[in-house]
Amino acid sequence: MINLLPLKEKTELLREETKKLIVIIGVVILISLISLILILFSVKSYIWGQAEAAKIILAGAQKEFKSSEFQDLQEKITLTNLSFSKLKSFYQQQSYFIETLERISNILPKTIYLYNLSLTKAQVSLSGFAPNRETLFEFKRTLEAQPCFQEVYFPPSSWIKPENIDFFVSFKIE
Repeated sequence: MINLLPLKEKTELLREETKKLIVIIGVVILISLISLILILFSVKSYIWGQAEAAKIILAGAQKEFKSSEFQDLQEKITLTNLSFSKLKSFYQQQSYFIETLERISNILPKTIYLYNLSLTKAQVSLSGFAPNRETLFEFKRTLEAQPCFQEVYFPPSSWIKPENIDFFVSFKIE
């Protein structure tokens, strides 16, 4: 087909075609968006309905289980959980004490003997026998060199005798 229209009218026709095309595309996009919104709304309504139904079922089940047997079972579970918590705490402390005892035994000179060992969560107290001051001083330096032992304290009475020393030491554990 040959178009013999003047250029001005051709441009006018092209503009009208473009406008119609834009309107059609706009209407299609608008209809698609409205459809999407309606689909999402129906999905939301469906999910809300399912949630409400689940709430009703749950409320009925809770009323059914509010019996004394259920409360007894809850109490037993609470007591069992408390027992497990205490056991866990006990075993955690045991590994802590064992680890501290291993560290002390590794740095204790062979000629020093312990009479008493008191271990708490953050404090250790030792009393024992050292054959001489040099050995006791070596033990003191070794304790102070350990980064996990802080505030090492030997009372002055531990340093009075040059030999056959009954000593006492206390320190904190990091």
